[in-house]
Amino acid sequence: MDILTNLMNGFGVALQPYYLFLILVGGILGTVIGMLPGLGPATGVAILLPMTFSMGPTASLIIMMGVYIGAMFGGSRSSILINTPGDGAALAATFDGYPMAMKGRAEAALAISAIASLIGGTIAAVLMTLMAEPVAGLAIKFGPAEYFLLMVAALSMTVSMSKGNMLKGFLSMCIGLAISTVGIDGQSGLQRFTFGVLELQTGIDFLVVIIGIYALGEVFKSFRTLSEGTKKAQTKFKKIWISKEDWQRSKWPILRSAPIGFIIGALPGAGGTMASLMCYNNEKQLSKNKSEFGHGAIEGLAAPESANNAASIGAMIPMLSLGVPGSGTTAVMMGALLMLGIQPGPLLFAQHPDTAWGLIASMFVANVVLAIVNIPLAGVLVRLLAIPPKVLYPIVLSLAFVGCYAISASVVDFYILIILGVAGVIMARVDIPTSPMILAAIVGGQMEQSFRQGYRISNQDLSTFMDSSIAQGLLVVTLLSVLLPIIGAIRAKRIEKKIVTP
Repeated sequence: MDILTNLMNGFGVALQPYYLFLILVGGILGTVIGMLPGLGPATGVAILLPMTFSMGPTASLIIMMGVYIGAMFGGSRSSILINTPGDGAALAATFDGYPMAMKGRAEAALAISAIASLIGGTIAAVLMTLMAEPVAGLAIKFGPAEYFLLMVAALSMTVSMSKGNMLKGFLSMCIGLAISTVGIDGQSGLQRFTFGVLELQTGIDFLVVIIGIYALGEVFKSFRTLSEGTKKAQTKFKKIWISKEDWQRSKWPILRSAPIGFIIGALPGAGGTMASLMCYNNEKQLSKNKSEFGHGAIEGLAAPESANNAASIGAMIPMLSLGVPGSGTTAVMMGALLMLGIQPGPLLFAQHPDTAWGLIASMFVANVVLAIVNIPLAGVLVRLLAIPPKVLYPIVLSLAFVGCYAISASVVDFYILIILGVAGVIMARVDIPTSPMILAAIVGGQMEQSFRQGYRISNQDLSTFMDSSIAQGLLVVTLLSVLLPIIGAIRAKRIEKKIVTP
């Protein structure tokens, strides 16, 4: 009953005209950002971030949540119409969405992607409502040692999910941790890695890191393709809806994929891309029409769309309840809370219930609002796919620099921003994932302080440091997250050898 009462109070916040307006504005902006190739929810929220500083924590989180969910809705639009995903989470939508459009079924594809996103997001919001406070209640039992090991576990899980090469993920994490150490040490007062630059004594703001890697990095990566223009998208449609047969084929894939997407999204670093691809493969295995997949199977579009929306909400669980961001976008949102003087984590629900429950209620509202926006207005929104990159990316670039200056009013941050943008391009070229770096840059400072505090409390005895069952459980999770991918890779190589060797 307490959960229901809190949720009703949250709806009392989210349904206020001002917050409804923010959800609508954020949702439309997110849809536009999501459908434009190269820009994703993290980039959109990062650009929006400096503009939210004067709005207050509840309003800031609600409009950013609207952008996040909107980007999940919008990402599939370019996947379906021009075979170019707006971001990684929309990749699976190209497999059957684009073939549907090529067969003259673009209307059904656009409709089912919005319907699946609505249902998947709503199911995930229900699970979020049920799980957020219990997880936060468990987190209250955490001391410095447990928080240190929680952050180690989150980083190890993010690294272990790096595609193809854990060493590159580990390198990315080390870069992020190195960035977090720049500045004056809070305990000893010594300067670290400031190189005599006065402005670096306060450290490198993780928001500058986020804007540099996501916003500038995306723009710099796109310089080579600026002259190519954009693919021509269909902009005239008949009635955007689905038939009864389409719904019968889609309903169970949608319902199955939502909980899976939510669970995967709650794992730090996993994200919507993994959720959507896993659910796509799952439905392909379960389907009686396997041969249709890749050639316009509507369930092959419905399942990943349900999963990636659910994953975006699942990523909020560790951020709100534990103070550990579950994705790049939630990392930016966590940065917004910290800038506004609110610490995400177990006490958030007790100290700022209006903010926490207003945000959860806004997830329900945003999914409904965005379904209403994305179905009837699809024909209008997709016209934005015709915007030339030569116009789009300078706007993104200028917003990034304005946002960076708004954070600290320091010109030195411009140089850091450019360096990080170039670093983002290089990391993309050599296939080094950026998620471990971003997560490490955000939690690195707190992780170091938690270790120092826990080590002193335990009288510099590691056995005492690891004394609690929670700490031991987190250590096991860390070890498993590192060892299981290694064991899986070894087994895969052995199987491959057996297949190759007669």
